[in-house]
Amino acid sequence: MILSGGEALVDIVSDGETTTAVPGGGPMNVAITAARLGVSAAFLGRVSTDEHGEAIWSHLTTNNVDVRATERSDEPTALAIVEHTPRLSFRFEGDNTADMNLSSVDVGALDDGPHILHGGTLGLFRGRTAETLANFAEVHSGLVSLDPNVRPQIIDDAARWHEFHNRWVARTHVYRGSDEDFEWIWEGRVADECAAELLERGVLAVLVTKGAEGVSIFTSSGQVDVAGRPVEVVDTVGAGDTFVGAMLSQLHELGLAGEPNGIRDLADATWTSIAARASAAAAITCSRVGADPPTKAELDASLS
Repeated sequence: MILSGGEALVDIVSDGETTTAVPGGGPMNVAITAARLGVSAAFLGRVSTDEHGEAIWSHLTTNNVDVRATERSDEPTALAIVEHTPRLSFRFEGDNTADMNLSSVDVGALDDGPHILHGGTLGLFRGRTAETLANFAEVHSGLVSLDPNVRPQIIDDAARWHEFHNRWVARTHVYRGSDEDFEWIWEGRVADECAAELLERGVLAVLVTKGAEGVSIFTSSGQVDVAGRPVEVVDTVGAGDTFVGAMLSQLHELGLAGEPNGIRDLADATWTSIAARASAAAAITCSRVGADPPTKAELDASLS
């Protein structure tokens, strides 16, 4: 399975006339993407029993995400509030919320492995969840994926963030980051320098996504550049998560969940195919409102 660990929250979006509450959170979006693409996926996180938590739970189960290792609690749901009028603004309400209080990871409740473990975004550094997931990553025997998906406006302790980032990097085989992520993590350095450092630290593949400009894949054998997929953008929310979910789904289908060192043997043509399909999935998400990744049938149709 693909085990995606971290936060599930609710995005509150207001345009001045209507207000919409939409389940979100990077790791949850990755799990939703994988499940819609036909790969078994489980969410490792903590979901509230409040009204928003019930909406998140329904979103997970309706999309066939395995929730047997997901905790429930009465702590409130974290809210990311976006207002478009009178001007674009963002605020985060997440003090002692359910997403930051994951107490343990019990994969014994899930199907037998090997599994792919994915982490990042807010679950990387917030509360007890950060320690719980980092501890699990350090003993996980299968492929480990990390997408830092940096949210600077929510990070109030950069040293803590870097501490957990370093712990994950030490166990990571596949690392995805955007241009913006690298600019924040390694200020003043260009992405290919950051990728080189990650490879030196043991990461086997670094994927740098550049929006419409495409993606660059860095491995020990060199660099592969894949062009972006043209799309009329409606909303970019969840695009990066969709890319990651689609990329991991393909690595899972290649049988690399329990053989992460097989990443070293992937040919440039294979990486090109993986990135092109993941980019096509992300483009579909960009073509509609919210984090709404495609099904396998939709993705196949877009590539036919």
